[in-house]
Parts: sequence; C-alpha cells; structure tokens
Amino acid sequence: MESILKYFPELKEEQIQKFESLKALYSEWNARINVISRKDMENFYLHHVLHSLAIARYTSFFERATVLDVGTGGGFPGIPLAIALPQVEFHLVDSIGKKIRVVQEVKNALGLENVVATQARAEGIKNSFNYIVSRAVTTLPEFAKWIKGKLVKNNPPGALPPSVLYLKGGDITHELIPPVKVLEVKDISEWFEEPFFETKKLVVFQV
Repeated sequence: MESILKYFPELKEEQIQKFESLKALYSEWNARINVISRKDMENFYLHHVLHSLAIARYTSFFERATVLDVGTGGGFPGIPLAIALPQVEFHLVDSIGKKIRVVQEVKNALGLENVVATQARAEGIKNSFNYIVSRAVTTLPEFAKWIKGKLVKNNPPGALPPSVLYLKGGDITHELIPPVKVLEVKDISEWFEEPFFETKKLVVFQV
C-alpha cells in the first residue's frame, strides 16, 4: 500500500480506504476462486494495483469518459482505475463467469458506482467507448481484432483521442504491426522506480 501513496499522494481519504480494503477482499475471494496467483498475493499492491495505475499516470481521461476493460480477469486494471478516477465510467468484461463474480463482489463491497461488470467476450459487446484498457491478455495484433469497431469516432476537443491503453511486458517490437496503429509506447519505469517495472510498457494505439 505504501507504493500507492508514494506515487499518488493526492488521493482522498475515501480512495485510500478503498485501496486499503482491496488486499483483504482479494485474499478472501482468491481463497475460493483463484484469480491471482497465490504466491503473487505477497506482491498484490505492486504487481497488480500499482501496475494497473500506470494508466492513471499517463492520463486521467475526461469527466464521464467511458472505458472498456477487456479480459479484466479479477478486475485489473479496471478496479484500481475506477477507485483512482471516480469521474470516469468503467465497463469490465471477461468471458469467465467466476472471475466476473469476483469483480462484482469487489465492486459491491467498495461501493464503486462507476463500474459495470459483464461476463462477455469483447466481440459480443455492442456499445462503443471513448477508451479501451487491458493488461497482457494476448498479442497486440490479436487484441486489435477483438476490439475492432469498439472505439467511438471522436472524443471532446483537447482530450486524448479514442485509443487503446495496453499494459504489456518484455520485447513487443514484433507486435507493433498493422492493424495496430501506435500512438505512443511508454516505459513504466519512467514513473515507477521498482525493479518489477523495468521491462513493463504502456502501449497507446488505435485500430
């Protein structure tokens, strides 16, 4: 939890309390439904929460922006982003029902009114969104196929254009090919100094 406060000192007390509640909630649900590696729970805030919040370091979106989190698993990056950015609307989807159940229970426990959780494949979502986020669910070209047509045409003047913000580690050079239209690749280590982030990147692209 210290790492969250270190990089996001502007958080309000209500947000801090929600972040503090996360580990106990996920520990409880992880014991029933394995959504996070049991060993990785020791690094819960660093590997899952802070990693998700790299997107919030890049942009705070705009008020009432709609964001689709594809392949959210147990709620990452969507749940930490929803706590940090309460003015933004998040729709979290995953094809696995038990994972979405965990997301729904965490949402209810924290009272996150800006979160909708749905069991669905990305291709089955009918709406279009201002932004799409995800965390290493597949290769970038494959992901681009899943979300084709899911971004709105335009965002308000001055806002980040409709785009995908994708968290990925390792060498991704071979993935930066059509239909992926790269806007920017950011090294997360520019924001967070912990060794875990040395190979982690945020890829901002359109399709």
